[in-house]
Amino acid sequence: MDHANVLYQIPAEETGLPMVFLHGYGQSRMGWMTTPDGREGWSDMFLKMGHSVFLIDQPRRGEAGQTSVAGTINTEPSDQTWYTQFRIGTYLNDEFTYNEGSQFPAGEEALDQFFRQMTPDTGMDNAGGDQNIDNTVVAQAVAATIDEVYARTGKDSILVTHSQGGMPGWETARYTDHIAAIVAIEPGMAPQVDSDDYKALLEKKIPVIFYYGDYIGEEFTDVPAAAMWGFMASTADTFTTSYTAAGGISTVVHLPDEGITGNDHFMFQDMNNDVIAEHIENWIQANVMSAE
Repeated sequence: MDHANVLYQIPAEETGLPMVFLHGYGQSRMGWMTTPDGREGWSDMFLKMGHSVFLIDQPRRGEAGQTSVAGTINTEPSDQTWYTQFRIGTYLNDEFTYNEGSQFPAGEEALDQFFRQMTPDTGMDNAGGDQNIDNTVVAQAVAATIDEVYARTGKDSILVTHSQGGMPGWETARYTDHIAAIVAIEPGMAPQVDSDDYKALLEKKIPVIFYYGDYIGEEFTDVPAAAMWGFMASTADTFTTSYTAAGGISTVVHLPDEGITGNDHFMFQDMNNDVIAEHIENWIQANVMSAE
């Protein structure tokens, strides 16, 4: 019953490796396809760069909502909470505010469209009704997708994950031999050193890159989630130190260090999403394509 649903596009002239996109918490593939203000999404951008793109709705979400796991969906609005957690801004005095220098599309209409993209899981499996996501179910569905891409094209895939999708993204390496690289956009956590996920990534010599936006760290006292994200980003540093020492390729990119500022948790929908896509493509050309 549980399955992924995959929308794909093949460019007329395919010059790069396939890219498989896995969304994060409360999201679907829509986030890769467009932006809240209607601009071009990453799926079109990378398609134009010569990559075929495969956009997953993970099991129990969006177009893959059919499931045998029972659950009751909570309809209580949580927009204010997510707005803060995603580091777009804060919710004060009944008003959404933006962080200083924010690249998030401005205006109430764009904000409405952003929240309308959010979608619940249909398979909530605990007494509290929380979205308790089964990482293994998702990881195995992603691995099946990547194996299907290989069967159709003869090519390994670059896996692009976001947020909650990062966790099953790491685990996917245990179930397929056809991951060319992983691009992790602000994953919830990096794999723990010497975990099964870590060992699979290292054994298969999968290059990894992490991307983190702005407003991360304890110095951002006016950004409520900044310290939390600082801790989560630190796990990428720990992973990278160990992974590279063991002979793997891992890079942590903090966009402000690259002169790219104002980005929140949804950097692929921000006003400068094209600049970040180009940064990723340059890394792919240097670290992945050359290995093919």
